[in-house]
Amino acid sequence: MKKSIIKKIFIKLCKIMGYEIIDQNNFISPTLDKKLNEDLSILNNKSIILPLGEVNITRKVKSILLLFRTNSNIEIWDQNKKRLFELPKIEYTLRSLNSLLKSIIFCKKKYPKIKIKLTVVEDNTDEINLNKIKNLINNSGLNADYESVDHQKYKQLIKEQKNEQTYSNLASLLTCYKIAKKDADDLIFFVEDDYIHFEPMLEEMIASYERISSQIKKEIFICPADYPYLYMNNNKTNVLIGNKRHWRTVEETLCTFMTSKELLETYWDNFYKTCLDRHDPFEKYINEIYKDEICISPLKSLSVHFTNINSSYGLSPFIDYQKLWDENELKTPFF
Repeated sequence: MKKSIIKKIFIKLCKIMGYEIIDQNNFISPTLDKKLNEDLSILNNKSIILPLGEVNITRKVKSILLLFRTNSNIEIWDQNKKRLFELPKIEYTLRSLNSLLKSIIFCKKKYPKIKIKLTVVEDNTDEINLNKIKNLINNSGLNADYESVDHQKYKQLIKEQKNEQTYSNLASLLTCYKIAKKDADDLIFFVEDDYIHFEPMLEEMIASYERISSQIKKEIFICPADYPYLYMNNNKTNVLIGNKRHWRTVEETLCTFMTSKELLETYWDNFYKTCLDRHDPFEKYINEIYKDEICISPLKSLSVHFTNINSSYGLSPFIDYQKLWDENELKTPFF
């Protein structure tokens, strides 16, 4: 009885002082009132990973703007190849959006204090497909803003291209960057319409951003996909601990990534120049940023780029593609 009272007093004192207790005999943390196989971290406060201990969160995420960039009429930009499963592009767009909506809902339940805003940036999407996109969002219970790409607006800025598809891609990307610069308050997630995401994707990216940024005391870039091409040059990398998985530093990404408003403004010239012409590689000026800033990608992937099966920029390794594809099939016939 006496020992029990002393134990309770000790636990209360530890809570007041901000310390956590690990009871390995009973596999619990009495200060957190959780089993050790549960999520022990507290968003905006502390990140706890066994057996590494606690990271005090100094970089607290308040909000995130998601920019879903879509053109459901272009099958694969700059290629004549077909995607895995060889279906019309709108099928990939809808499954991509469906997986993103599920990830947003999952994140909102876990982190209700984080302000999440979704903006759909559509480029030449026909009315039938745009209504499918809007219906999917409406049926999810979430809200979204919609922006259409104005091609004429950028005729004097973007260099004339060999084909309309390339110009369209550059114009829609510049539209996204300008919206982010104007509307974002904190984190920004630029996401294209041919990635299918695992449900915990957004939660893991936000929590890992907080943990790693707090540790290194810098804003960072996060890519959600573990691309095959990252393994082809045998580049040196650093492995970091995120919220619930390992992350590795990378020197290249495509155009789907998360970063902060601060880094967008710091490297605005790089973002802007990316959209003025078709460079080789396309992301040349974005990749230049990673010479000075840290960019990480997950091990294993949180999102899968559904391109051609032989593309080095596509399918992430060690993923059940069929299962992920099937899980995001639209079950409700509301079209």
